[in-house]
Amino acid sequence: MSREIRITPSILNANFDDLVGEIRRIAAVSDLVHLDVMDNLFVPNFTFDFDMASSIIAQSVLPVDAHLMVLDADSIAPQYAEIGCASVTLHAEATEDIPGTLRAIRNAGARAGLAVKPGTDIRQYADVCDLVDMFLIMTVEPGFGGQSFMTDMLEKISRTRSIIGDRPIWLQVDGGISLETIEMATRAGADTFVAGSAVFRAPDPAQMVSTLRALASAVE
Repeated sequence: MSREIRITPSILNANFDDLVGEIRRIAAVSDLVHLDVMDNLFVPNFTFDFDMASSIIAQSVLPVDAHLMVLDADSIAPQYAEIGCASVTLHAEATEDIPGTLRAIRNAGARAGLAVKPGTDIRQYADVCDLVDMFLIMTVEPGFGGQSFMTDMLEKISRTRSIIGDRPIWLQVDGGISLETIEMATRAGADTFVAGSAVFRAPDPAQMVSTLRALASAVE
C-alpha cells in the first residue's frame, strides 16, 4: 500500500464522562481524534454544542478532526477552525456556499473536508477538488454510532478515489469501520478511517487502533 494510512477514532462511543481520559488512551497510536458534532436538526441526534466542543478541543492531546453534522454549516464551520481544529468537515447537504466555506476553513488555519451522505452523488462535487483537503464518504446514515457498514458504498469510495486522482486529498470513510470492513474500504481507495465503537468498545482501545492500522497498511 503506497498511500499513508490514518486512523481517527471517534469519541461518539467513548465515555462522555471522561472524554479527556478516553482520548489519552488512544493518543499514542492515533493520527487525530474524530469529533462528531450533531445538532438534532440535520441529523436526529445531539452530541455537543459549540461550548462543549470548544472545551474538548482545548483539552485534547490529539489534533481534532471535527465532523459537523449540523445545519448552517456556512457560519459554523469556520468557527471550529478558528478555535483550533486541525481539520473541519462540513456536509455538502447542509452548506449553501460550499466553495466559500471551504476557503474560510482554510483561511482560519484548518484542513477543509467535504462530507456526503450515502444517498448523495459525489460526482457533483468534483469541481471543488482544489478547495478540498479531504473527502468524507459516509458508509452509514449519519446520526448514530454502532451502525453496520454499507457495502454498496464501496463503489462510491472507488469513484471518489478516481476523482481525486494524483491530488494530495485524503479520502476518509466513516461508519461501521471494524476488523471486518477496513480492508475492503482500503481496497476501494480509502486512506483515512473513522472508527468509533470498534475502538472504544474494545478491551484495549489503543491495541485496536494499531490492529486496524496494520490491516489497512497490509492491503496491496
